[in-house]
Amino acid sequence: MADASLLDVHAEGDHIKVEGQGAWTSEYADSLEQAVMQVAARYGEAKAVEIDLSRLDRMDTFGALLLERLRRVWQEKGVEPQIVGLNPAYSVLIEEMTRTGREPPPPERKPPGVFERIGREMVVITEDAVSLLNFVGAVVAAFGRVLTRPRSFRFTSMVNQMDRVGFRAMPIIILITFLIGCIIAQQGIFNFRRFGADIYVVDMVGVLVLRELGVLIVSIMIAGRSGSAYTAELGSMRMREEVDALRVMGFDPVEVLVVPRLLALIICLPLLTFVGSMAAMIGGGLVAWFYGGIAPDVFINRLKDAITLAQFEVGMIKAPFMAAIIGVVGCMEGLRVGGSAESLGQHTTASVVKAIFLVIVVDGLFAIFFASIDM
Repeated sequence: MADASLLDVHAEGDHIKVEGQGAWTSEYADSLEQAVMQVAARYGEAKAVEIDLSRLDRMDTFGALLLERLRRVWQEKGVEPQIVGLNPAYSVLIEEMTRTGREPPPPERKPPGVFERIGREMVVITEDAVSLLNFVGAVVAAFGRVLTRPRSFRFTSMVNQMDRVGFRAMPIIILITFLIGCIIAQQGIFNFRRFGADIYVVDMVGVLVLRELGVLIVSIMIAGRSGSAYTAELGSMRMREEVDALRVMGFDPVEVLVVPRLLALIICLPLLTFVGSMAAMIGGGLVAWFYGGIAPDVFINRLKDAITLAQFEVGMIKAPFMAAIIGVVGCMEGLRVGGSAESLGQHTTASVVKAIFLVIVVDGLFAIFFASIDM
């Protein structure tokens, strides 16, 4: 016989009748669980089972779960217990417990094949390209509205962004480009010295820095520094629903948040490129003097012969386009952030990777273009 306060069992041969009574709630969890375990252990071999719940006062989820556990003791041996006297108020609860644990296991998923992975990546790339084109269209439309309504432009915001993107970035830009110039000059002298052509390191430093490396190094650094900052700022605003609040107030988030940042970057990146190129050539000149024995006046005279205004123009023409790419990608990824910190991290990473990739691709396209027009 089980606990008489909760379960009462009457056995007649292989036929048993289980009577539930009292409160089957979590308040009496220990007593109820012990009673159920005793009945299951003692009468598990019964051939016919009737569970009478007519004297049950109350039942909660815990009680329904134990009742289902008791039923399954006999169901697993091919005996279906009959439940009688159940209060209709508990029918839904019993049905939910009946379904618990009986859901079919999910189908085993095989790892995707090579072609499936390639196909998925192509779909993702296509979706990103379409999103980028849509965002570029939204930015162009926002610029158009600013031009037609100049008073709506947030000049203070742009100046603040110029300070953060341009002036505060100048020390690290100068340092890195100076070191890059030193490394290029040292490696050039080290290798040219074998052929007695030390002086040509001046040509290499001047052309490489002004045409390619100056703008490329600065753009990559700004993509990692400012592009990621744009994504994090706008992503945090998305998470706090500040972007939605702007829309509710009747403002266009692209016009309010993106246009000032984009203009600040377009203005500052050419200036940073110029400063970085000068720092790189100063670093190359110092290494050429102390390591290669090329006096500063010789370096400067050779530099005048090696480079032309066209070399300088090539690098400066690229800079605004690089800035536009970094700004558009950074802001687009920021406005695509979801509601979690994980999403913010993913889009910040994607912003830096995509911006650097596009900067290098565009630099290659510019190199082909300028070579085709003999510039």
